[in-house]
Amino acid sequence: MSTHPRICARYFIETAFPLEQAAETMAGEQSTGTFLRVPGETEALRERFAAQVELIVEREAVAVPSLPGAGTPKNWDGVRRTAEVTLSWPLENIGPSLPNLLATVAGNLSELKTFSGLKLLDLELPAEFLSRYQGPQFGVQGTRSLTGVYGRPLIGTIIKPSIGMDPETTAAQVRVLAEAGIDFIKDDELQTDGVHCPFEERVSAVMRVLREFAERTGKQVMYAPNLTGEIDEMLRRHDHVVAEGGLSVMVSMNSIGLPAMKVLRAHAQVPIHGHRNGWGMLGRSPVLGMSFVAFSKLWRLAGIDHTHVNGLRNKFCESDESVIASARACLTPMFPAPSPGCEIMPVFSSGQSARQAPDTYKALGCTDLIYACGGGIMGHPGGPAAGVRSLQQAWQAAVEGVSLAAFATRHHELAQALELFGA
Repeated sequence: MSTHPRICARYFIETAFPLEQAAETMAGEQSTGTFLRVPGETEALRERFAAQVELIVEREAVAVPSLPGAGTPKNWDGVRRTAEVTLSWPLENIGPSLPNLLATVAGNLSELKTFSGLKLLDLELPAEFLSRYQGPQFGVQGTRSLTGVYGRPLIGTIIKPSIGMDPETTAAQVRVLAEAGIDFIKDDELQTDGVHCPFEERVSAVMRVLREFAERTGKQVMYAPNLTGEIDEMLRRHDHVVAEGGLSVMVSMNSIGLPAMKVLRAHAQVPIHGHRNGWGMLGRSPVLGMSFVAFSKLWRLAGIDHTHVNGLRNKFCESDESVIASARACLTPMFPAPSPGCEIMPVFSSGQSARQAPDTYKALGCTDLIYACGGGIMGHPGGPAAGVRSLQQAWQAAVEGVSLAAFATRHHELAQALELFGA
């Protein structure tokens, strides 16, 4: 077995072909092989550069193909098998390059007629990638240090309505949220640099409010304005945020791509809040695309400090099990010590309230997260400040192992939230 560093990728596959043949097809397609051996494809070349099939674990067969266009082999036995397959490649094939890694592990595989299902589940990367990529600059501890929030999640929210408010109206809403005791505020991903609410004017208006609030109270509220755009625009917008005293920036990851994120990370002086909008196109199908675990590793290396993982009992299609697996992935080191682990802070959102706090804490086992609530704060019958307090109380109860009902007997804001949001 070679001691040279290798890239490993684990997949789910569904195929009518023998599993060993299907796995070899994957390995050949994504390294040295073609459907026909060509001149120059020597045994020595294949030994050095070809992808290897490391493991095949067969799962349950399926009755019908999950995706259209799949073929069947000659003399097919009528069984359509599924399996988890692990492939590996020598790092020297591509070097520590995220764009070329993506082409290697998620390139032309999904189109092959051999498969009626193929999804990238996980990646294991050699630490040599850290020679080119910086990973998160702040992560969990840096975010806590900037905001001064310890021992509980950061309580956050999103400016709503998503678009339509001008800079001063936006700043007025931020003032209400800051006075309510919020820790983290972000733009919606739809709010960028429109003529009605230009980026620089919006940031300046919001930061005037937050600077005055910090001077008066000592509390630093983290605001993440959405600077998504062309590379030169993003760098210029980042600099404006820093000049105004901002503590974070937000970017739509799928919109800008990995190379642009690498450039932004190298330039950044504040945490990068990575928004995963568009994720459903990649992750929703159980038989196509890639898992969040694999997806997040690419962006963690590229340099994000936070990213969304949905939330328990959310308004979207994602299961609670998937949400927690995503959050755990963010907090699990990618590389063994002493290399940086590239851990980032998961952001729970989507229909979250005081109700989900105990189950979230029990499943995740820690408070290293941003807990973003909209209606849970703004819709509270006691007002936004009572909404924030109800969330803090719910998390205190969760950490102390006290039921929400019992804790609510001594905390009016929590009692109101539990009544509003039901069982």
